[in-house]
Amino acid sequence: MAATKVQGAKVLLVDDDASLLKLLAIRIESKGYEVTTCESGLTALQILKSQVFDAVITDLRMDEMDGMALHRQLQSRYPALPVIMMTAHGSIPDAVEATKQGIFAFITKPVDKDELFDSLAKAIEIHGVNAGEAAPKSNIVTRSGAMLHLLEQVKLLGPTQVNVLISGASGTGKELLAQAIHQHSHVSGGPFVAINCGAVPGELLESELFGHKKGSFTGAIKDHQGLFQQAQGGTLFLDEIGDMPLNLQVKLLRVLQEKTIRPVGFQEEIAIDVRIVSATHKNLPEAILNQQFREDLYYRLNVVNLKLPPLCERREDISLLAQHFSASIAKRMNQNEKHFASDAMHALVRYDWPGNIRQLQNVVEQVVALTPSDVISEHLVLTALNSNETNVEPLSLNDAKKEFERDYVINTLKMAGGNVAEGAKLAKRNRSDFYKLIKKHNIDVDNLG
Repeated sequence: MAATKVQGAKVLLVDDDASLLKLLAIRIESKGYEVTTCESGLTALQILKSQVFDAVITDLRMDEMDGMALHRQLQSRYPALPVIMMTAHGSIPDAVEATKQGIFAFITKPVDKDELFDSLAKAIEIHGVNAGEAAPKSNIVTRSGAMLHLLEQVKLLGPTQVNVLISGASGTGKELLAQAIHQHSHVSGGPFVAINCGAVPGELLESELFGHKKGSFTGAIKDHQGLFQQAQGGTLFLDEIGDMPLNLQVKLLRVLQEKTIRPVGFQEEIAIDVRIVSATHKNLPEAILNQQFREDLYYRLNVVNLKLPPLCERREDISLLAQHFSASIAKRMNQNEKHFASDAMHALVRYDWPGNIRQLQNVVEQVVALTPSDVISEHLVLTALNSNETNVEPLSLNDAKKEFERDYVINTLKMAGGNVAEGAKLAKRNRSDFYKLIKKHNIDVDNLG
């Protein structure tokens, strides 16, 4: 494998044998890799929260968390990350089981360096060199480990034809992620067309998506080409798909199945070649139970699901985003770039951002416009945050109850160390009912944060 492929590739090496850890690190670094070492699976998970790696090499037998338990956590949190397993207790059954569970390679100790280098080279060849390659093809500003791993998945998904559903709270950047998928796809040279399904009245949405013929309804004074045709040979991004009326969901399902559309008032079908990326802030499985969303359409759209974390879960990005927005706004206003005083930036990082990145951008725009000097003060930031609180739409009573219930279940599980039976006892509920609550709120028991 060419050295340029290896150059810059990052490897996380995990083994509770300190002497072997040091020896292997030296050997791997000699091949041009950047190596980070740690002596436990739990430490590895902490490191992965803030750094991105191209491969993990881990020992199988370790205290606290063994290699297979670490791999299960990695599969759940960072599914694109290849794992190479080492063990001094190698056996054919171990290797078969490891392969079944998605281990990239299984190596016995004492480690044959050629076998290790070959496995590592193949992992990098298949999965590419870290998310730094993905970032230039997107407008996403981040240094969050979770976001960079998300971009790694985008890089893998881009060239495929599968439909992707992006889920996340309002203001988290779902359209930017959809654009990143488009930019990494085979149709990146084609158009990227976006529509917010919740912002267009239901009676107009069909015409907007599929187009219409002149005279097909009152006000149709000329033929109108719909967004599917405008996105021909490219990507159509259906934002807030959960707000699409049920009658249109049926028609969208037919489009996905037949790859044709029929504009309003037309008799003939028109073939379309469009990649669909959709997004929602709603809990669609719950909407299906409430008969507000079609289950068959959900499975068509949700071939792969990408979950965007809220801004409060990627605080390492707040200062980066704030300065990025400040620079962009200054350039647009033809002004000198303004910087945040250290206590002002600290105030931004401490804030919980219920409106996510969109709210942060609004606050930055406000303080940049009101700052006469080149330095933005803490007082101005706090004033903007206080005034911004009134702009955050309050939760409905039902949503507030759901949020409380979800937080209660998560906190109870944390107190029980992730044990569902113990959590049920603490909540004074039977295990079956408690499990239903976990399922209702899509809580990942193995990843409670």
